[in-house]
Amino acid sequence: MTSFQLTDKVILVNGGSRGIGEAFAREFARRGATVIVASRKQEGVDAVAASINADGGKAVGIACHTGDPAQIDALFNRIEADYGRLDGLVNNAATNPYFGPFIDAPESAFDKTFEVNVKGYFMMAQRAARLMVKNEGGGSILNIASIEGISPSPMMAIYSMSKSAVIMLTKAIAKEMGGANIRCNCICPGLTETKFAKVLIDTPEIRDEQVGKTPLARHAQPEEMVGAAVYLMSDASSFTTGSILTVDGGAIV
Repeated sequence: MTSFQLTDKVILVNGGSRGIGEAFAREFARRGATVIVASRKQEGVDAVAASINADGGKAVGIACHTGDPAQIDALFNRIEADYGRLDGLVNNAATNPYFGPFIDAPESAFDKTFEVNVKGYFMMAQRAARLMVKNEGGGSILNIASIEGISPSPMMAIYSMSKSAVIMLTKAIAKEMGGANIRCNCICPGLTETKFAKVLIDTPEIRDEQVGKTPLARHAQPEEMVGAAVYLMSDASSFTTGSILTVDGGAIV
């Protein structure tokens, strides 16, 4: 169906150098989008962009640490200069520097987690919305949260709080920006096999506990998040905003 195509759209994927973000970037390019792959390290985004281009897609890598407002400004200034518009943003970059008891959590872990997972998402979405309004074309903002933001697990208090904030940010943007034809939605993945989640998957008691409460009785692969993202980035979701879509094998049904 052509409504699921992304032909000629310009889409920014932050946290796009690996895992779920990389899977998004590759599929968006396959469907005709020009993809801007952003992450902290230039070599990482260059590798993904080069691979996409070698496969016949269109991509460019731009290093950006979403915890640094100056780097965010530089990223969006370059997007506007090079493309003149932005049709889609995926907020996917995230951090979780502390895994342990709530009672022992250091303040530095709280500050770092919220700097990247909440403030970074807010500022990226704000700059994207400004560019979308300026060019009068509307657009789609997709925030990647987690089922941890709905139902927290032990040892994940700070991360879970940050992802709950992402869910509320999604709803707030959707309500404010709908009049400018800017949609904002959220995907909440369940346990997914990425480098980010390696400590959870490689700890048998944690993985078994998570899988045990999942009706599909397994964890996900990054590519299994792609279908939801394509829908929310494409015109197929033209009347969908403020939605919180769980892609978790039924873990929090």
